[in-house]
Amino acid sequence: MPFPLNRMRRLRRTQTLRNLVRETRLSPESMIYPIFVCPGEKVRNEVSSMPGQYNLSVDNAVQVAREAEKAGVAGILLFGLPPQKDEVGSDAYDENGIIQQALRAIRENVRDLLLITDVCMCEYTSHGHCGIIKHNDVQNDPTLKLLADSAVSHVRAGADMVAPSDMMDGRVAAIRQALDSEGFTNTPIMAYSAKYASGFYGPFREAAGATPKFGDRRSYQMDPPNAREALREIALDIEEGADIVMVKPAMPYLDIIARAREQFDLPIAAYQVSGEYAMIEAAARAGWIERERIILETTTAIKRAGADILITYYALELAKTL
Repeated sequence: MPFPLNRMRRLRRTQTLRNLVRETRLSPESMIYPIFVCPGEKVRNEVSSMPGQYNLSVDNAVQVAREAEKAGVAGILLFGLPPQKDEVGSDAYDENGIIQQALRAIRENVRDLLLITDVCMCEYTSHGHCGIIKHNDVQNDPTLKLLADSAVSHVRAGADMVAPSDMMDGRVAAIRQALDSEGFTNTPIMAYSAKYASGFYGPFREAAGATPKFGDRRSYQMDPPNAREALREIALDIEEGADIVMVKPAMPYLDIIARAREQFDLPIAAYQVSGEYAMIEAAARAGWIERERIILETTTAIKRAGADILITYYALELAKTL
């Protein structure tokens, strides 16, 4: 109907009306909170480039898990900082590795919280790359067994879900086969399917101690200008047995989330990564933005684009304020 009968502002007049007709809603039940677990006791070291985020010893990781469960967050995503690193990332699949210790301790203290583990080699290798190195190049196929061994080890220790982030070709199939052969047929895989070689990962590399000692990860992570390739990556992971697919980072790739939502029926996760978090915190501390408003706006945008699951360092804060 033409103006003045059609007045779009009618339903914007009060907060109650705006809430009533809101199209996109945030909820803690669809959020995952990433945490970084390190050796030691009573360790809570703030990550300098990610104010408000910490490297946590197992005992403090347990406390954060309890807090997340109480807040109603769906799950936590665990990253490990091993006491020692080597060329083949042995701690990643050691039954007494840092993540395995954390999983057992957290599982004893929480019941309903989903425990999800990042499955990759970069945090555990002395060279900082996501697989076995030969001639200064990451070897795809030999790395698959290490990833599969890591996933099985995590599930044995109490993981509810594994999330391979390495971007090796064929890793979803290798992990699915390994889990099934060990009787873990009901353990889902959340694949980092469209993971771009992004400049937004810098603060994470400080938090996880995962900066490559040489080169970069562009030979295995996706080239940022490519969109159709992301859909191929997602399709391949689905064929290999992924139960959830992920786009990472989130905000710079909202178009990829939207295109994936249109094409695929699987649940889609999106990771609001460390660089996105750090930029908000830095701008807020400088007084350039309204922090809480920007947090809500950015996370809502990710959900609006089509993400079912939101992985964000703001999950705990949002769960308490929504």
